[in-house]
Amino acid sequence: MAPTTLRAEDQKTAEKKNARTYHDKNHNDDHEWNGQEDKAYRVYVKKNGHKDRDFSKANEDDQQAYWNWRHEHSDAQLRIDIH
Repeated sequence: MAPTTLRAEDQKTAEKKNARTYHDKNHNDDHEWNGQEDKAYRVYVKKNGHKDRDFSKANEDDQQAYWNWRHEHSDAQLRIDIH
């Protein structure tokens, strides 16, 4: 049986391989879509009355609106646990 820290590292590596990166044109940066980003997106959808759908299926304008909002709302503000 692998030590807990090794298993945690393996899990992080697997998550990174499955993560998708999105480019934010307005802020000229990239965002890795992961569990934390998904939680933030769910908060955004709920607070802004948007249709709850996968971010990847949203049109480009809707995705950019999310990134604009996201730059103003940190994980700490949204009370998203950082692991």
